[in-house]
Amino acid sequence: MKLKSTLENYLFILPAVTIFAVFYIYPFYATFNLGLRAWDGVSPVSQFVGLRNLKEILFQSRFWWPAMWHAGYITLIALTFQNALALALALACDRQIRLGKFYRLIFFIPPVLSEVVVGLVWKWIYNGDYGLLNHWLANLGLAHLARAWLSDPQTALTCVAVIHSWKGFGWGFIILLAGLQTIPRQLYEAARVDGASFWQRFCHVTIPLMIPVFVLVSILTILGSMQSFVLVLTMTGGSPALGTSVPVTRILSSMRASLRFGYACAQGIIFGLVLLILSFVQMRVSKKMKQA
Repeated sequence: MKLKSTLENYLFILPAVTIFAVFYIYPFYATFNLGLRAWDGVSPVSQFVGLRNLKEILFQSRFWWPAMWHAGYITLIALTFQNALALALALACDRQIRLGKFYRLIFFIPPVLSEVVVGLVWKWIYNGDYGLLNHWLANLGLAHLARAWLSDPQTALTCVAVIHSWKGFGWGFIILLAGLQTIPRQLYEAARVDGASFWQRFCHVTIPLMIPVFVLVSILTILGSMQSFVLVLTMTGGSPALGTSVPVTRILSSMRASLRFGYACAQGIIFGLVLLILSFVQMRVSKKMKQA
């Protein structure tokens, strides 16, 4: 009877385990296996090259580390501008204000919009010849600031980072707002009775209780921003002069342009390890902050 009961239990989880193995474990194994080989995606036979792909990426590639830096820059903008905006709006909507539910709906519209549509619209706004941004600058008497924003190496990456942050702040806003609403109001009332100002209540009540939420939002922001791809591909395609290339566009380029599928898989392995390390470090830092 015990054996029969055990088998029945395993049969219940068998579909989930099968799906997980087919769509997660096997692709991971195949990616790792291809990362150790040289394959053009067409030939029936691949050549085993060991760690040569990984060594080339880490020590010889002229494009991989600049792409990582570009993704890091986008992530930095998202961690500061995007999350600061999300927190400010969450604090505003957490208070009893008129049309609060309407504002929540409005602030969550950008994240649910198609990245392709957002990229094309902002590409049109940034256009150096007929874009709305240059038109607005001219009407404000700032025509000397007009330029081809996405074609200028000095501004292209920042423009992409700002739009990425604008589109993504809604996710952080919803999560932060949910976290703020879990804080007991009695704590704010007690602090107010003791004469604490808004800033003091924010520093000594809100921040300590919101640390787990801040960590969650930060991890999601890092993972999402480092993997930014569709906006970059739609707005610039990695141009000008690869000045907006990111790791995912480099992986795609290795597969599509160079037909180096093994090399692209090796890039994906390194990129995945970087994301794991960043998440691990951030979680360790958050634990240290909780213990302090």
